[in-house]
Amino acid sequence: MDSSQGSTLAGLVNNASIQRDESRLDRVPVYVKELIAGGCAGALAKTSVAPLERTRTGGFHTLGVYQSMNKLTKNEGFLGLYKGNGASVIRIVPYAALHFMTYERYKSWILDNYPMLGTGPSIDLLAGSAAGGTSVLCTYPLDLARTKLAYQVVDTKGCIKDGIKGVHSQAVGPVHNGIKGVLTSAYKEAGVRGLYRGVGPTLTGILPYAGLKFYTYEKLKMHVPEEHQKSILMRLSCGALAGLFGQTLTYPLDVVKRQMQVGSLQNAAAGGARYRNTFDGLRTIVRNQGWKQLFAGVSINYIRIVPSAAISFTTYDMMKVWLDVPPQQKSKSVSAG
Repeated sequence: MDSSQGSTLAGLVNNASIQRDESRLDRVPVYVKELIAGGCAGALAKTSVAPLERTRTGGFHTLGVYQSMNKLTKNEGFLGLYKGNGASVIRIVPYAALHFMTYERYKSWILDNYPMLGTGPSIDLLAGSAAGGTSVLCTYPLDLARTKLAYQVVDTKGCIKDGIKGVHSQAVGPVHNGIKGVLTSAYKEAGVRGLYRGVGPTLTGILPYAGLKFYTYEKLKMHVPEEHQKSILMRLSCGALAGLFGQTLTYPLDVVKRQMQVGSLQNAAAGGARYRNTFDGLRTIVRNQGWKQLFAGVSINYIRIVPSAAISFTTYDMMKVWLDVPPQQKSKSVSAG
């Protein structure tokens, strides 16, 4: 066999291998591809901003980002920057997978059944809101566990530092060793209701936030010049602005949610009663702590949300390209290529 025949045979083998791979990929349902893409996007985004998440929830809101990380590293070592990230990733993978997949399914359903609504970003607003609510209801107990673990900061003397007020105490609530411990404790305390403490403000916040985030992202992409439509930097920028805009409008609800989730820690430090519902929480915070408290920590949240939203949207877009997920509609927005 001469070299030309060998090259031809190698080419045929390679082509056959590629075709087999493509055939296997084609057999995977679209919704499964969307679940995979969404899960990967969520995990990468959450891990990328894990150190910033610790500075936001570790009682260091009076310090700068650099000083906060320095203090955390000194007290708990480098791995302290990622404390609670395992719980965050375990929660975010199913949450992001469901969020993106249900967003695509709701969007497809609306386009198929309500053509009078058109095909613009308004569909993304509706589909994003519905997807946000669905994913929250399915994964909320994991979010509760992640929040409690993130707020539970143990210093070198073994004292628990309250994540809201930064108060040291020897007896501020139980010390949880992991997700199972948090969920078991919450269930023993109040049953299923305990696993969903704070879900009210979460749902109230996620419906507009998720909808606005998807709406803004798609709307911004529609106004990108043709020569920049395939740029990763463009996707990162649109994703960052979308997350920033949505988070700004819904941040007060996030404050109430976190205080309701932390529960006993917040009450032990402030001596207050638990909030009955979202609006009671907003009213109580404004009355006792002032309206500025509703935006406490918003600056560090901006630093966290910008890269998180940017990485999440961009990774999802790229994963859809790699998994060959077909576009649902033709528009001026960025193509899947």
